[in-house]
Amino acid sequence: MYNILFRSWFYFRNGWSTYFAFIFGAVNTLVVTYFLAIERYSFLKEVFPTFAHYVVIIVIIGVPILTFVGYIHFKRTAAFQAEAEISLEVNPFLRRMLINTEIMIPLQLKLTDLIIRLSKNEKVTKEEYDEIEKLQKELNDHISVQQTKRKYNILGIEHIKKLQNIDKG
Repeated sequence: MYNILFRSWFYFRNGWSTYFAFIFGAVNTLVVTYFLAIERYSFLKEVFPTFAHYVVIIVIIGVPILTFVGYIHFKRTAAFQAEAEISLEVNPFLRRMLINTEIMIPLQLKLTDLIIRLSKNEKVTKEEYDEIEKLQKELNDHISVQQTKRKYNILGIEHIKKLQNIDKG
C-alpha cells in the first residue's frame, strides 16, 4: 500500500511541475509583464499594441531562444554532467546498474576470449583459470554486498520480476 502512495506522489509531483506549473507560470509571466509593464509605457505599447500581439511575439522569439538554452544546458555545459553525477551518487538503483555493468564487462570479455580459444582447440593456462576465479570471486563479493545493504538500497526479487514482466510486455 505504501508503495502505491509513494508512486502516486511521484507522478503527481511530475505532472504538477512539468505540466501544470510550467503552463501556469508561463501564462502568469505573460499576464504580469504585459499588464504591469507594457501597458504603462507608451513606447512598449507601440511595439505590443495588444496582449495577443505580445503573446505571439514572445512565443515566436522565446521558444527558439529557450530551446537553444536547453540544448546548451544538455550538450555544451558541465551542468548536465553534474546533474547526472549527482543522480548516480544519490540513486542507489542507477549506481547499482553502473557497478553491475563495470563488474560484468571484464567477465564477459574474458569468457568470450576463452570461448574463442577453446573453439580453436587451444589450451587454457593456469593464469587464465586464476583470472576467471578472481573475476568470479569479485562477482560473488558484489552479490553478497548487495544482499547485506538496507532494503531500500537494493532491487528485491519482486522488483526484478516486475521489470521482467514489463519487458515481456
